[in-house]
Amino acid sequence: MSFNERKPSSIQLIARQHFEPVLIDEVLEIDSDETKAKRVWEGLKKKIGGEWLLRFYKAFLSEDAATFQQLFHFACYIFNNPKGAENNFGHPAVLAVTQMERSVNREKHRMKAFIRFQETADGIFYASIEPDFNVLPLISQFFKNRYADQRWIIYDLKRNYGLYSDLQKVEEILLEETPAIKTPSDLLHGKEELYGLLWKDYFICTNIVARKNMKLHIRHVPKRYWRYLTEKRP
Repeated sequence: MSFNERKPSSIQLIARQHFEPVLIDEVLEIDSDETKAKRVWEGLKKKIGGEWLLRFYKAFLSEDAATFQQLFHFACYIFNNPKGAENNFGHPAVLAVTQMERSVNREKHRMKAFIRFQETADGIFYASIEPDFNVLPLISQFFKNRYADQRWIIYDLKRNYGLYSDLQKVEEILLEETPAIKTPSDLLHGKEELYGLLWKDYFICTNIVARKNMKLHIRHVPKRYWRYLTEKRP
């Protein structure tokens, strides 16, 4: 039986790195094909609007196996139904894609808020991150506009790639050696330690002990992000 003859509901997508051999189920290996992928994407453009295309893309950036399966079901559902089917939130795939897009969006906004740059000895502002999802493509334009007068690197340690801005453009980079979450002091600009101390002092001075609410604070700034924050480092 060819792939095209199979019922979509019976197909289970498994990435090669996560596949474990099975005895009963039939296995068919499918290689990625950019031409076919573009054809599917163009087909989705004709069926759903830009907002939903972006939602689909953000859910894809989750890199979550269960979400990949739901994206497949979502695409099949859209192609097999009239326009407007994406608004049926009673469909499991529509709901799953929507929920994951919200999670990815939340991680994107947190990266915008919690990334802290450190200036290196050669004048490049550097930050390491380890986000739950692959959000670098979603924050590139934000940091390009916000730090238009600085050269900077944001490096995703979990996925081992980063973004580099040279004042003219932002491009993806891959470092030969994966850096640490905290840049060694000998690689930093001489004034960076002083800047860090001043920043910490500012937060200490502005903190009102009587109004301290750690439960609320952790809700807005989860502990897993503290390692990025200069004011949280010992």
